[in-house]
Amino acid sequence: MSHLSNFHLSNFTAEVANNWLLPDGVVDVLFEDAQKQEVLRHQLTQQLITHGYQLVNPPMIEFTESLLSDASEDLKRQTFKIIDQLTGRLMGVRADITPQILRIDAHHGGTGIARYCYAGDVIHTLPSGLFGSRTPLQLGAEIFGCASLSADFELIDVLFTMVNDLNMSAALHIDLGHVAIFKRLALLVELSDNDTKQLMHLYANKNLPELKRVCQTLPMGSDFYALARFGHDMTRLLAKLSDTAQQDTEIVTAVDELQRLKTHLQEQWNCNVSIDVTELSGYHYHTGIVFNGYINSETQPLVRGGRFDGMQSGGHLTNSQPREATGFSMDVSRLLAHVELAAPVVVVVDYAAINNMDSEQRQTLRQQVDSLRQQGYRVTVPLDIHDCPQDVTHRLSIVANQWQLTAVE
Repeated sequence: MSHLSNFHLSNFTAEVANNWLLPDGVVDVLFEDAQKQEVLRHQLTQQLITHGYQLVNPPMIEFTESLLSDASEDLKRQTFKIIDQLTGRLMGVRADITPQILRIDAHHGGTGIARYCYAGDVIHTLPSGLFGSRTPLQLGAEIFGCASLSADFELIDVLFTMVNDLNMSAALHIDLGHVAIFKRLALLVELSDNDTKQLMHLYANKNLPELKRVCQTLPMGSDFYALARFGHDMTRLLAKLSDTAQQDTEIVTAVDELQRLKTHLQEQWNCNVSIDVTELSGYHYHTGIVFNGYINSETQPLVRGGRFDGMQSGGHLTNSQPREATGFSMDVSRLLAHVELAAPVVVVVDYAAINNMDSEQRQTLRQQVDSLRQQGYRVTVPLDIHDCPQDVTHRLSIVANQWQLTAVE
């Protein structure tokens, strides 16, 4: 009987241990990291607000008809689906906040320029990258209603202002692209969906020998090959493109936008910039300039941004028209390893003094504790003699009948 009891107990213990495990890509953010994350969320959103961006906080769940109406296949795969117990309809748990901003702007943005910012949790069905998180804290900014490159300049300036104010121990490298160049070439030659997918796959894998072979069978194939071969240098790219491409207004405009944005980043922010016009990961969503921001040598971008189409509907989602938009988003949790908080002042009130104080000293203690906390000090009034926080830096005790703060050596 004792052996049987031990067997059941061991099974119970194992079951409890398994229940406490978190899914892959899901972690607790604890203690100092949790405080860092909250400070970053507040500091970054306040920066955006002071630049004129309106803070919005969309819900975690929406009906899939609105949440995924124009979503890419990748976003649909990343979205958890659930059944609404009230209506029986299918809902999605957001994997990206940007589609929700499109809905908000369609209802409330009007026809003029509108700026939005946000910070909230998103949930992915799969992690991005080998050790990516499935529960990022996404923060971002969007500008709607401005087709000019000045909107992209503003977003870049806001981004670097935010990052530089963090005093990060790392540098931000920007990789620029422009999906309109490939889209325009594909339109000029009426490229089939299969050929489009094949070229995008070859671009993503940087397979130049196979790309060269495939391009030999395509109309204007030399142009598609030139994008991969010379797409990091806009002057050389223009020289290598065919006469038809060189004379196309949309292609020339796109090349000019890339050159202007690169120059701005280098001169204004002393930033390392690279260009890759075959960066087409958001091909079905983006419409123009795209950019990724990397910290040091990390393989996954901290920031993703670019041009896309919103919806202009005068408050209704029917008969919507495209509305120019640009924006960026980042995972705030990725910043935790690159920023440090100021060392906290950790104060504990002397427990023996608490037990022996008179009513006047009790009133004075309350006032002094309130004052210290308003200054940002962490003050613990112990509940028993063993109640003491870790890393105490100061002790508040009675000296000469007065409460005094002294450093702990």
